[in-house]
Amino acid sequence: MPTRPPSSNAHSRGVLLVFAATVAWSASGIYARLLTTDAWTAIAWRSLFAAIFLIVPMVLFGGAGTRRQWKTTFAPAGLALIACQTISQAAFIGAYYTTSVANVAVIYATAPFIAAVLGWLILKEPIAWRAMAAGLVCLAGVAIIISASWGAGRLVGDLLALLMTVTFAVVIVVPRLDPELPAMPPIFVSALLAFLLFAPFSSAGSLDAHNLTVLAAFGATNFSIALVLFIIGARRLPPAESALIGTTEIVMTPVWVWLLFSEQPPAATLIGGSVILAAVLWYTISELRRSHERR
Repeated sequence: MPTRPPSSNAHSRGVLLVFAATVAWSASGIYARLLTTDAWTAIAWRSLFAAIFLIVPMVLFGGAGTRRQWKTTFAPAGLALIACQTISQAAFIGAYYTTSVANVAVIYATAPFIAAVLGWLILKEPIAWRAMAAGLVCLAGVAIIISASWGAGRLVGDLLALLMTVTFAVVIVVPRLDPELPAMPPIFVSALLAFLLFAPFSSAGSLDAHNLTVLAAFGATNFSIALVLFIIGARRLPPAESALIGTTEIVMTPVWVWLLFSEQPPAATLIGGSVILAAVLWYTISELRRSHERR
């Protein structure tokens, strides 16, 4: 039986909500540049605020779960998810402190293709030729960015961005190993774990009103507001269309920082980022066309 297409009003609301979520996610670079704390403090306290604000969508969407769901959270697959999510979030903030926002944004855009390779290696899932081609092009773009950072003091940050991307790709794949694994409890636990791990190294003296406000807003928008907007909006859209809207984050994240802080992306990032953006756009548009044809 064919799936009933969503109404035009529902579709329009879905587009607006997913785009609003993308805008909220793209503000991460702004928060990182507004902070005057060290990276350890930023990781710890942003994670704590993320856990606090994640309680709202957990309750709203039933993510708080049952006792069985929490038990599943601490099963091997859940522990792997928690570990990778913790590493990903720590590397995410660390990368912002050690390389340009543009580098972090464009390297992160390769996560879906790394996840496709991991799915092939771990789950033996076939990779569509479009995904393979787009992934290879993205790899070339990342190579351009990292090679230019070798002598420019950004190499550690680029490698942290790559670590963030690889571990997040694992986060995408792990739930497919265990369909019973709940979505939100592992994220909540990973946020608390990051706080507990990095709080001992944080500088309490730098947590003035300004930094606490920025960290609270950072945790709220990335873990609560954006998540709620995306979940509600994505229900009204085909997955490929949600992904296509999400690609605008690649452009918006460095643009906000360039406009507000005059942080101009390096030339190699513009070249490599253009290569990655073109590959992502080509892949998502082709997937969107295929989904329309199937319907």
